[in-house]
Amino acid sequence: MGSTPTPGTKSQVGEVLFRRSVEKRLKAITDEAGRLRQELLVLDEQLLQVTDEAEDSRLRSLVSETPLASAEHRDASRAAAALQRDRDAIKGKIDDLEARQDQLLDQLQERQT
Repeated sequence: MGSTPTPGTKSQVGEVLFRRSVEKRLKAITDEAGRLRQELLVLDEQLLQVTDEAEDSRLRSLVSETPLASAEHRDASRAAAALQRDRDAIKGKIDDLEARQDQLLDQLQERQT
């Protein structure tokens, strides 16, 4: 003989499952954002170094006016631009994750009221 569920029990179970699902997604987002922030820190350090090298090569190119110095400057500038694109892409991913995190938190808040 089975017991009959009390009114609202299915709803309570659904709420618990919903909350667990959202919390699991929030944890995954938090972990991914943390990993990306660490990657962003590394890229920022690399970008600073490569940008300094590009500036130095630009000055050497201006002073020496040789094709080799110009080529070194172009290469350094391209490397800096590529790193900047990578950095911007990671920053965009972090922004997207933060927006998704906000949406999930809003969903939790809405269900509680």
